[in-house]
Amino acid sequence: MRAKGTNEMDKLHMGAIRRYHTLCSQLQLTPEDREALLSPYGCTSSKDMETHDLIDVCAALAGELDRRAEGADISKLRKRVMAAIGAYLRSEGKFENPSIIKGIACRATGYRSFNKIPKERLRNLIGLFNDKVKDKRAVDAITREETAPQPSYFPPSTLAN
Repeated sequence: MRAKGTNEMDKLHMGAIRRYHTLCSQLQLTPEDREALLSPYGCTSSKDMETHDLIDVCAALAGELDRRAEGADISKLRKRVMAAIGAYLRSEGKFENPSIIKGIACRATGYRSFNKIPKERLRNLIGLFNDKVKDKRAVDAITREETAPQPSYFPPSTLAN
């Protein structure tokens, strides 16, 4: 007779093994890296590890994956901010270069360094400058379609009556 709760523990252990292998694949760990990761636990395979140790290893791997992905994510946001501000400057017919763009972003957020601007503020800048460009294009389209109304000319004698 099996102990009560064993089936749930087996499911938890199998889920942890699956998560471990998924994280290793995402981090592109070689078999040697995986073996080095398991050796402090006295194991050569993830199936030999205890469940709580395996969960701890998965947490460490997930943390490493987050650190690697965060750098790429914030880098993409910075590039998008530079593109949005650059598009705004082009729409205004102003000169643009990376240092001017970074300076505008820093002044807009109050940070002294472009690389210190947090993710949320970068997202705000992207939205703000993209909206400015869209608004300017919409106004330009409206003003092109409608010509300014010309006042009709009435000679002074006709207005006197």
